[in-house]
Amino acid sequence: MDKSKKSINDLYKVYMVECSDKSIYTGIAKDIDRRLEQHSKGIGSKYVRTRLPISLQWSSESMDLSQALKMEHRIKSWSKHKKEQWINVDHLDGYER
Repeated sequence: MDKSKKSINDLYKVYMVECSDKSIYTGIAKDIDRRLEQHSKGIGSKYVRTRLPISLQWSSESMDLSQALKMEHRIKSWSKHKKEQWINVDHLDGYER
């Protein structure tokens, strides 16, 4: 089986990283550590590639792909200020920093 293919049964996390220019990038990944390593090597997002280094600021609980994409879309619509508030507040059960 091709591991790069997305399966309806796979679990994902939404994450936010702070870039070197203090911007906040939001993404989803099955394995956040692996994804952060890819970002750090300049693989993947063109946005992050030009703003290294990055640091993980927040990640969600695991969820299915549909939920993760919806949450990512919602967070990406937020202002930087709202993202910073979300990162710095004690979250509802199920979310981790």
